[in-house]
Amino acid sequence: MATLRGRGLALAFLASFLSVHLVMASSDDFLQCVRDKIPGELVYTQCSSSFSGVLVNYIKNAKFVNTTAKPLCIVTPTDASHVQAAVRCGRGHGVRLRVRSGGHDYEGLSYRSARQEVFGLLDLAALRAVSVDEAASTAWVESGATIGELYYAVAKNNPRLAFPSGECPTIGVGGHFSGGGIGMMMRKYGLSIDRVVDAKLVNANGELLDRAGMGEDLFWAIRGGGGGNFGVVLSWKVQLVPVPATVTVFNIARTLEQGAVDILTRWQDVAPALPSELTITVMVTGQQAVFRALYLGECGSLASTMRDRFPELNMTSADCQPMTWLQSAALSFFSFTNSKPVEDVLLPRPASPSTFSKGKSDYVRQAIPKAVWKEVYASWFTMKGAGVIVLEPHGGYMCGVPEDATPYPHRRGVLYVIQYIAYWMSADGGPAATSWLDGFYGFMAHHVTKHPREAYVNFRDLDIGQNALEEEDGLGAAENARFWGQRYFLGNYEKLAKVKAAVDPTNFFRNEQSIPPMRNQPRE
Repeated sequence: MATLRGRGLALAFLASFLSVHLVMASSDDFLQCVRDKIPGELVYTQCSSSFSGVLVNYIKNAKFVNTTAKPLCIVTPTDASHVQAAVRCGRGHGVRLRVRSGGHDYEGLSYRSARQEVFGLLDLAALRAVSVDEAASTAWVESGATIGELYYAVAKNNPRLAFPSGECPTIGVGGHFSGGGIGMMMRKYGLSIDRVVDAKLVNANGELLDRAGMGEDLFWAIRGGGGGNFGVVLSWKVQLVPVPATVTVFNIARTLEQGAVDILTRWQDVAPALPSELTITVMVTGQQAVFRALYLGECGSLASTMRDRFPELNMTSADCQPMTWLQSAALSFFSFTNSKPVEDVLLPRPASPSTFSKGKSDYVRQAIPKAVWKEVYASWFTMKGAGVIVLEPHGGYMCGVPEDATPYPHRRGVLYVIQYIAYWMSADGGPAATSWLDGFYGFMAHHVTKHPREAYVNFRDLDIGQNALEEEDGLGAAENARFWGQRYFLGNYEKLAKVKAAVDPTNFFRNEQSIPPMRNQPRE
C-alpha cells in the first residue's frame, strides 16, 4: 500500500511538472508568435519596464491595481491586422485573450483574471478614431474611444446631432456598447445598442467581419450580450439622433426634512411615465435625494410639465440651467455640475485610480413603498461605510422595444434600474463599505424583481455567480451558468449561449463570467 501511495504521489508530481512546463512552452511560443507578427513597440511583456504603467493606465478601480493574475503580455494594436494576429497566435498556442477598451469593467475582467490563469491582454486604447458622416447622420467609432470622445466629435461636427449613451465620459465605447449602454437619453432614443447599425469584429478564427459577414445572429449577440464573449469588436457604426440647440437640466437636492421620502416615493411612478424628452434620475446619498434632469427642450415647457406632472418636487424656472447638449454631457456624474471647458471634461483620460469601489444592480417593476424608503434612510444611510445608489428610469422608447430585440431584456414593465456603489479611499476602508453594500443589497431583495432577480451586465457582479474553471469547456457549463446568465439576459440567455457555440465553440473568448457555448448533448 505504501508503495502504491508513493507511486501515486510520484505520478501526481510528474503530471504537475509536465503541466507547468507545457504552459511555459505554450506561453513562450505565444510570445514569440506575437513578436513575429506584431511590431515590437506595440507589445509589452512582463519584463518590459513599461509593462506596469501600460497595465495600470486604464485600470479605473484601485482595488485591481495589485491584482494577482496579470497578463502574460499587453498588445496595443493600432490596426485590425494586429488584433487578427494576436487572436491567431493565442488560438495556435493555447493562450486566451482578454480585451480592454476603457477599463471600466466593474470586476476588472477585461484586463485581469480573478484566479491564476495564463492570458494575454488586447488593449484597444489606440483604436479610438471617430468618423462622422453628417449627411447620413451616422458615425463610425472605434472601440478604444471613450464616450466623451464620441460625444465631442459628433457635436463639434454638428451641434444638433448627438448619441444616446452613458454619463461617465471616460467609459470605453467597446465595453459600454457590448452591454447595452443606458444613459440620460434612453427614454427618448433607447440604449446605445438600439442605434448600432453595423460593426467590425475579429472572430475566434482571426477573421475580420462586418455585419454582412458575421450574420444577424452574431450581430444581435454583440449588441448587449456583454463584453469578452464573441470576439473583438473593433468599431461600431451608429445612427446619430437630433437634439435641440438648447437643452435644459436641473439638479435639485431634497433632505428628509424637505420631504425627500415622499418625493422619492412619488418619483417611482412619475419618472417612467413622463414625456420621453425628459429624464429625471435620482441619487440617494446620506440623508437626501438628489433629482437630476435632462430635458430636450427649453425651460418654459419643462417648468410647465413639472408643475403638472411632478409638483411634489416643487421645481421652478429658477432651477433651470439652459445649455447645449454637449455641455450637458460634460456634467459630473456625481455632482451634475461643471465649471470647466467641455474639452477638459470629455477628452482627458485620467490614469492612476485613487478610489476603490464595488457595484451591484437591481431592476424595479413595482414601486417600493414609502415605509421601505423610510427604513432605507434610517437604517442604511446612517451606517458606517454607506455609499450611494443611483436610480435611472425606463419607460418611453424603452417600452416599445421587444424583450428579444437585443440581448438587453429589461424593457417593458421596468420602472427603473438601481446602481449600488460602495467606495472607499484606502485599502483599510473596504470592509465597512462592502459590508454595507452586501447588507443593503440583501435587504433590497424583497423589494426588487424576483425569479430571477434581474441585473445589468454592465454593472458586472461576480457575487451573483461565475464559471467554474473545471467546467468551462464541459457540456454542462452553459447550464451551470444559466443561474446568473438569466439574471442579466432573462430569456435571451439561451440564444446567446447557442450563438456562442456557433461562433466560438472552443470557448476561446472566456472569463469568469463569460457565456459558455451551449453544445448539443451527445446521444446515448
